[in-house]
Amino acid sequence: MKQAPIIIERTIQAPAGEVWAAISDRDKMKEWYFNLREFKPEVGFEFEFEGGPDDRIYVHLCQVTEAVPGEKLAYSWRYQGYEGISFVTFELFAEGKAHTKIRLTHTGLDTFPKSNPDLAKQNFVAGWNDIIGNLLPNFLEKAPVTEIS
Repeated sequence: MKQAPIIIERTIQAPAGEVWAAISDRDKMKEWYFNLREFKPEVGFEFEFEGGPDDRIYVHLCQVTEAVPGEKLAYSWRYQGYEGISFVTFELFAEGKAHTKIRLTHTGLDTFPKSNPDLAKQNFVAGWNDIIGNLLPNFLEKAPVTEIS
């Protein structure tokens, strides 16, 4: 049975351009998301990073599948040595000049091995809620404001 995707929406007190920079610029991403060796918001760009519980490290293998500057960033998300592939999409919706609604969608979690509790949907739900609900807004609130005319 196919699992429903994870969908998390939040309104962030930051202009869409700043939110886009936070989700697409490697130097900014390492401040709140993951420390990527390289990242380019370009279709086909492949990147990887490590993460997981303290006693287990997972190599995440990803490839950008869609990039619309200021609006949408999507990439595949899989794990080295494990079956399955999922897809993460960030969509941005400007709400005036000072606020942005961000919608994160993560699909395909049902393709990961059910025998590995680290890859269970509830772990992704908790992680994305923290990332989108706390880490990203906290980063943007401390970031210097850029005037866009």
